[in-house]
Amino acid sequence: MSDLTQNTGGFRPSFKQLLSPWVIGAAFLFAVAVLDAAQFPEVALFALNALLGTLPYVAFAVLLLAYLKATGAEVMVARAFEGRETRMIFLAAMFGGLAPFCSCEVIPFIAGLLALGAPLSAVMAFWLSSPLIDPPTLLITAAALGWPFALGKAVAAVSLGLMGGFAIKLLRGFGLFATPLKQRQSSSCCGCGAPKAEEKPLWSFWKDAPRIETFKREAVQNGLFLVKWLAFAYVLEALLVTYVSAETIASVVGGDGVIPVVIAAFVGMPAYLNSYVAPPMLAGLMTQGMSAGSAMAFMVAGAVSSIPAMAAVWSLVKPQVFAAYLGLGISGAILAGLLFQMV
Repeated sequence: MSDLTQNTGGFRPSFKQLLSPWVIGAAFLFAVAVLDAAQFPEVALFALNALLGTLPYVAFAVLLLAYLKATGAEVMVARAFEGRETRMIFLAAMFGGLAPFCSCEVIPFIAGLLALGAPLSAVMAFWLSSPLIDPPTLLITAAALGWPFALGKAVAAVSLGLMGGFAIKLLRGFGLFATPLKQRQSSSCCGCGAPKAEEKPLWSFWKDAPRIETFKREAVQNGLFLVKWLAFAYVLEALLVTYVSAETIASVVGGDGVIPVVIAAFVGMPAYLNSYVAPPMLAGLMTQGMSAGSAMAFMVAGAVSSIPAMAAVWSLVKPQVFAAYLGLGISGAILAGLLFQMV
């Protein structure tokens, strides 16, 4: 409560407020409007359309989380993961290959799973595998780059999920990542109205006034938090797409051998790489000398994360979890590229 009670005098914004995602995102858009007015409509519409496209996922995840919190069913969800961590890692990695989420759209579901007490290992398995492949992407990749490449990407998706999940499980055994989520300021100092862990779920929560307040509070807090960071993430994405073309980024990763694969992974990770646009683009680059291994590393790294996705992830988890996420993503992309190049 100290953040809310100590700043009572005057209306001067704090340094923390000036660095809020809303302010920084608006500042970027204002800079585009002033310095490059012709591109402003394109940048703003790209960010807005991307955010609107993600809102259904945000709404579903936020309302589901608020419902589980209000009914007290989050305890049951957390218990479903107890003693079944290995199985959940396999299921999460496999399911991630079918889920049609990009690296930003998966954030609301990751937030919900972690808030409900799901083990970070299983969440990481889903987190890493989900953005890589889904049925439509599989077909598009096969059409542009051939079935060997498409199947290789599908195998890489599941393998990366499994690698990440079991790596986190191993590290948790040494006491790391005990509390992965960052602490966010609660609107209540004592959590009034929240169901106690020992209570049985009340599925018809609207019959109980304190639970209704819990639902409203959770929905508003989580909704604003996710929309705030995703809006900022999509502004960054719009700037990248407008001013740094994917062709320019990918053109620096040509050549054969280990070094181009490593470079491709490091260049691909911060780059924006649409899963539907990337295959035809990479097909053209491969005809110009880009190796199959470099293309795989670039595609995997670009799908797992990007600067927009990293901004959203940073807002959600603690720095050590963020570092593990990046490390697993980049190492998995390099391994995928090297193995595919060997095959």
